[in-house]
Amino acid sequence: MMLVSIFGWMLVFAGFAAASNLWMFFVVNALNGLCKSLFEPASKALLSDMTEEKTRLLVFNLRYAAINIGVVFGPVLGLYFGSSQSTTPFLVPAVIYGLYGIVLALQFKKHPSLSAPAQSRNMSVREAFMVTQKDYLFTIALVGITLCTFGYSQFSSTFPQYMAQNPLIGNGTKLYGLMLTLNAIVVLATQFPIVHFAKRFSPLCSLMLGNVMVSISMAIFTVSHGVPSIVMIVITFTIGEVLLFSMMDLYVDQIAKPGLKGTYFGAIGFSQLGNVIGPWVGGICIDLFGAGRPIYIFSVLSGITLLGLPFLAFAYRQMKMETTKHRSRLEKPLYIKNGRE
Repeated sequence: MMLVSIFGWMLVFAGFAAASNLWMFFVVNALNGLCKSLFEPASKALLSDMTEEKTRLLVFNLRYAAINIGVVFGPVLGLYFGSSQSTTPFLVPAVIYGLYGIVLALQFKKHPSLSAPAQSRNMSVREAFMVTQKDYLFTIALVGITLCTFGYSQFSSTFPQYMAQNPLIGNGTKLYGLMLTLNAIVVLATQFPIVHFAKRFSPLCSLMLGNVMVSISMAIFTVSHGVPSIVMIVITFTIGEVLLFSMMDLYVDQIAKPGLKGTYFGAIGFSQLGNVIGPWVGGICIDLFGAGRPIYIFSVLSGITLLGLPFLAFAYRQMKMETTKHRSRLEKPLYIKNGRE
């Protein structure tokens, strides 16, 4: 599945380069999303299977750091090489994906054990749905994570609209660009210190704290929009982002039943529903209240995001109770038939 998605991505970016009509961009962009939905669960499950438990968190976070490095330099290189008059630069990532696919294929051939676990996990969509449907604890946590994703989506959707339309903010578009840069810098600077601290606790504790931090960042928008406040908003939001996305994979890895990690990593993709609903709700709030009334806009968005907290807290409480019961069963003394220990 990983090879299919990688070479599919190569064709997707070649398609972007060849697209000449708007409908073609929509089709290719949809295929781009399909490749992502195929690649991410398989790659995360592979990383989980091929690493020791003590190094798994580090590996997941190296993956997250690599993504953020790409986020920092990718747009900059795109602006440098790109042009509104040409789609040719899309051939560059197409070539990179092609080379990556070749390297991956050679590694799978050299180390057959890398692809064996993924093959053993294959199941129908119906079977996968039934498995995750029966795991009520995972489903409850998934609702909470979806609401966290709802809050996270505001940074790239509602924030730029608000900054550009608010009459009290001068040159909001440029200021939002600086927010993006600061966000990337803070992610790279704080990721590993935060993870080093957070690994002492349950991943669900990190998800709960991340939810609160993202909610607080939006609440700050309701009272101030000056440059110092915006810096505080970005730092608070980014810490929440790191707590959410650095520990989410570890949580899925811990809760997934043996042999079904690919299924669980795929199911967590349903949390991306928050990325779909979030921008829509944010846009409605701006249209309804107007960009000049942030107290209403961000009170609503912050409140909806914070609704994820009780779901995560309930999942944490239930998970803790199950762990305690399991531990007590292991520690319970055995008795022989005559009643003597």
